[in-house]
Amino acid sequence: MVPDDKQWTAPLVAVAVDLAVFTVLAGRFVVLLVERGIEPDLGSLALPGGFLSTVEEDLTSAAVRELTEETGLDPGRVHLEQLATYGAPDRDPRQRVITVCYLALVPTPGAPTAGGDARHADWYPVEEVLAEPTRLAFDHAQILADAVERARSKLEYTTVATSFCGPEFTMSELRRVYEIVWGRSLDARNFHRKVLTVPDFVRPTGAQTTRNGGRPAALYRPGETWLVQIPILRARPEEAHHVR
Repeated sequence: MVPDDKQWTAPLVAVAVDLAVFTVLAGRFVVLLVERGIEPDLGSLALPGGFLSTVEEDLTSAAVRELTEETGLDPGRVHLEQLATYGAPDRDPRQRVITVCYLALVPTPGAPTAGGDARHADWYPVEEVLAEPTRLAFDHAQILADAVERARSKLEYTTVATSFCGPEFTMSELRRVYEIVWGRSLDARNFHRKVLTVPDFVRPTGAQTTRNGGRPAALYRPGETWLVQIPILRARPEEAHHVR
């Protein structure tokens, strides 16, 4: 039913974007969080993000802008995709705010630079943040939990794990990404076989490295394949050997 314009007024709704930015750093699966510099939730940790700057601004453009403004990260080195939309009426005490969250995966980042209404930005271990959800502002604990599950599941059926690696990487370095993100050990030979079974998952460079010690290891770079037809599945809980 179309409302009568004389009796109905469109609700005042603000639109924002938030970013769940992940990387693997010092052997930990970490998320980028900012310390809020304004109310509400002054001083609380939050996902970086903000409101659209104009009514004409595209959502993805806004996500890229916020990524640059609040973190100082180079968007050209980031895998960015839309995660979900969150619009509970009371999620922001200031007004009705609908936010679109983006998932971002970055390789070997430098130190982030806080900007906008954030007074500090840093990388935090995912498991530690999820264990203390009250540290996060608004409904960002739920958004983070959803983003973590999306990131972990994407490693099963896509080649996105290479987004956490540098331009060239060894098979053990790629396997280590899976182990850190999933929090469990993987059989090296089985993993190697599964990756090389997927056409154009990785491409050999023809070079080798000894940077991890031991015998020279072959270097690879990402291939063009995106979807993995036979998923590399996470182990069932009773089969998992958790990684510290």
